[in-house]
Amino acid sequence: MNLLIGLLNDAIEEDNNRVSYLMQKAEILAEIELFYLLPHQRRWQTWFPEVIHYYADADKVREEVQRLIKEDEWDTKEFTEMRNNLLKELKIKHNPIDNEVILEQLKSHEKLLKELCSK
Repeated sequence: MNLLIGLLNDAIEEDNNRVSYLMQKAEILAEIELFYLLPHQRRWQTWFPEVIHYYADADKVREEVQRLIKEDEWDTKEFTEMRNNLLKELKIKHNPIDNEVILEQLKSHEKLLKELCSK
C-alpha cells in the first residue's frame, strides 16, 4: 500500500492534476477491494457503509458545476438523476437542448444543407 501511495504521489507531482490523482487512487482502491479482500471482509459495514455523507460548500459546487456546463463537460450519461437533483438544489437552470454550442452547430448544418440543396 505504501508503495502504491508513493507512486500516486509521484504521479500527482508530475502533472499537478488533482482529478487524475483521485481517479488513479479510486481505481487502485477498487482493485484492492475486488482482488485482495476476502468476501466476508467486503461485507463489513464498518469498512464499506451503504451511505457516505460528504460536505461541500454550496457556492464552490455551484461555481464548479457552472464551469463544467460552460466547458461542455457536464452532459454525460452517468449519474443523470443525481446531477438533476444537484441542479435543483443549487437552483441552476440548465437545459442541454438550449446549449449554445448545439445551436451554433445546427445553424452551420442548416447553411451546409442550403448550399447542397442549391447545387
